[in-house]
Amino acid sequence: MELLDKTINSYLDVWLGPRDPRVKGWLLLENYTPTFIFSVLYLLIVWLGPKYMRNKQPFSCRGILVVYNLGLTLLSLYMFYELVTGVWEGGYNFFCQDTHSGGEADMKIIRVLWWYYFSKLIEFMDTFFFILRKNNHQITVLHVYHHATMLNIWWFVMNWVPCGHSYFGATLNSFIHVLMYSYYGLSAVPAMRPYLWWKKYITQGQLTQFVLTIFQTSCGVVWPCAFPQGWLYFQISYMISLIILFTNFYIQTYNKKASSRRKEYQNGSTATVNGYTNSFSSLENNVKQRKQRKD
Repeated sequence: MELLDKTINSYLDVWLGPRDPRVKGWLLLENYTPTFIFSVLYLLIVWLGPKYMRNKQPFSCRGILVVYNLGLTLLSLYMFYELVTGVWEGGYNFFCQDTHSGGEADMKIIRVLWWYYFSKLIEFMDTFFFILRKNNHQITVLHVYHHATMLNIWWFVMNWVPCGHSYFGATLNSFIHVLMYSYYGLSAVPAMRPYLWWKKYITQGQLTQFVLTIFQTSCGVVWPCAFPQGWLYFQISYMISLIILFTNFYIQTYNKKASSRRKEYQNGSTATVNGYTNSFSSLENNVKQRKQRKD
């Protein structure tokens, strides 16, 4: 394993240049192999998990889901606060910020972004809970792509550009995750579900986040500084891929639902809509059945 790590590290150093020495020896950052293995295991569980659960009863996981989502809500809130204060203390330039001019604030940003990287490993549990609860319809291409890639991308970010212009997307994403994981945590409590109204806006917020990140990253291309340009072009490309996938998800989830509900209403369907049945249609059908019996 040690020989494999040295070989991979030598190739990466040739390809991407010297690493940032400030993260040398940090947990999971020294070698790429552990991050890669975690990602492969994740994909294997995504593939084999639903097959294993096919003939088994789904697990409720209600209690642990509340704790898990509350934990990620608090972690996301902590990261958002620390990133905002770190950027303020370091006097970061919105248009382009290099990785060495922020002084002690740079180290604060690096420490928080390590937690951001590590949170992507924790978030694999999102998928595992879907599998255990047999919510396989939620394990979409978007879901798996987003989870599997983020851990790997942030391993590279933490080793080569662990502060500076890298802060922006992580800051917005931490804020969105406060909203998202608080929603998931509360939705695990049945009594709270009627009061949860912001699910639709979470996806809208994610799309807005990607657009803003592209804009801010593009500023670094138009008004360059010492931040490596290759990382900026990569981030723009990755954000575009997420916009395409999230837009498709939004259309499939919300626009089609609204369309199907309109059709049900127009056709006088007795199907349940928003938790209520069409009682008028049911009454009309009962009257017809009584008339037929009399005849």
